[in-house]
Amino acid sequence: MYLRTTSRRAADGTTVRYLQLAHNVWDPTSHRSNVRVLYHFGRADQLDHGAIRRLIGSLSRALEPGEALALQAPALHFLESRPLGGAWALDQLWRRLGLHEIASGLLHGRRLDPTAERVLFALVANRALAPSSKLSCAGWVSERVAIPELADLTDDACYRAMDWLLEIEPELAEQVYWAVATLLNLEVDLLFFDTTSTYFETETADPPSAGAAAGFRTYGHSKDHRPDLPQVVIGLAVTREGIPIRVWTWPGNAADQELIRQVKDDLRAWKLGRVVWVADRGFTSATNRRYLQRAGGHYILGEKLRGESAEAKAALARQGRYQRVADNLEVKEVVLDAGTMRDRFVVCRNPGEAERDAAVREQLVEQLEAAIAGSDDRSPAEREELACRLRQKPAYRRFLRVTKQGLLRIDRAAVAAEVRLDGKFLLRTSDPTLSAEDVAVGYKQLLEVERAWRDMKTTLDLRPVYHRKEARIRAHVLLCWLALLLIRIAENATGETWRTLRSELEKLHLGRFGGPAGEIAQRTETTARQAAIFKALAVAEPPRFLHLAPAAPAAS
Repeated sequence: MYLRTTSRRAADGTTVRYLQLAHNVWDPTSHRSNVRVLYHFGRADQLDHGAIRRLIGSLSRALEPGEALALQAPALHFLESRPLGGAWALDQLWRRLGLHEIASGLLHGRRLDPTAERVLFALVANRALAPSSKLSCAGWVSERVAIPELADLTDDACYRAMDWLLEIEPELAEQVYWAVATLLNLEVDLLFFDTTSTYFETETADPPSAGAAAGFRTYGHSKDHRPDLPQVVIGLAVTREGIPIRVWTWPGNAADQELIRQVKDDLRAWKLGRVVWVADRGFTSATNRRYLQRAGGHYILGEKLRGESAEAKAALARQGRYQRVADNLEVKEVVLDAGTMRDRFVVCRNPGEAERDAAVREQLVEQLEAAIAGSDDRSPAEREELACRLRQKPAYRRFLRVTKQGLLRIDRAAVAAEVRLDGKFLLRTSDPTLSAEDVAVGYKQLLEVERAWRDMKTTLDLRPVYHRKEARIRAHVLLCWLALLLIRIAENATGETWRTLRSELEKLHLGRFGGPAGEIAQRTETTARQAAIFKALAVAEPPRFLHLAPAAPAAS
């Protein structure tokens, strides 16, 4: 059986085609095949396609499933399949935020490959989807993922894009912020800042550069508890929504006290308006406080409970009632001098943390008592050795006392002083308009920066850093920042973690098929879960067919 086409000329001169289902029957008398029409489908231009599909489906049921599928595309071969969903979602967010236009605009007039913007996006997507070295990223793009408008990639193109990214960093950061602020209606009334460090698996630090006391990768106070390895210091400014607006990288021996001033200067040109800086106890020097108040700025800073500040001691000693603002938070405002525009102090207390602090302290005191039990019978040298060994642990050092006779005792005064600090933290603010509750809740949102560091170091694999040159290290951190920006926007829009979103989106694949007629790329069907994610992100699903390339005509 086969599909037979006949035609006839109508009265108006047009040709009308008809389709028939026919079968050739052998006539033994005339010794030839005769056409027998089994069914008339009617005019070709009025064909009932639904009836054709139903007929094919009915006939296919008589075959094995594999045979039926092969007959539908007899010369089409499956070539490969690559994950598409994660890269597509990130690219659509990239474009929705205007990053495609921003990067392309900054690229204009530079002697770079026009695909540099696509390469830059691929490097950012790699951090979010499959963090790896730049050499591995080139292979990832060329062989293991479907990046829109970028079929392959070389490591040289990656390094050129990184160098270009570093050149345009100031303009890019500012334009990205305003694009994101406009799209998401960000309110930068509170700006959170904090620093971290990341180390390098190398035996030696970088040699000092001209005019510098140390190299870029050098030794400093390690927040990763690896003082034996060279490091760099990284700073991040984050909004109350958790959106990272800019990142900085400094030499490994940079001191926190000075860094926040540079950050304020770098953001001054953005004209953000009224900004309240929120930072932890490491930035609370008098110099920093005065600097942050320039041009009408304000701050909320953590204050050391056990520091030498007379103001802090007075604030903690002041009597007053706590006001409960949440199940796990009580606040008490202290005004030391109502007649002048002095800083306001807010004493915060967490009842749950107070119980935990008491339990931990009781356990420490019991351990310390057990450690010094019987020490009176030891020689002075042995007691001194024991005291030195115990003081190596800060938790024990706080409660250990040595008498004039060299005897080891529990410092009961220190224990009593600690009881008064159970569950408490102290805040200082220069803003006269914020309530005590706003100050406390605002400071607790500093956890958004801690969350950002956690994602940078785990989900995005900030470390290990496969670079040794300062410029490439800075560019690597910038790529992590851009990836963090995209995944944080995705998380805020969906209410789910990026790990969960990535796992679901990467199930959406792009299959590539080829045959004599050419090549076609078709995605798998979106699941209900994937469709919900795309809808929450306000981005379109990928088209069903992403690539159609007919075969080149044969040379005559």
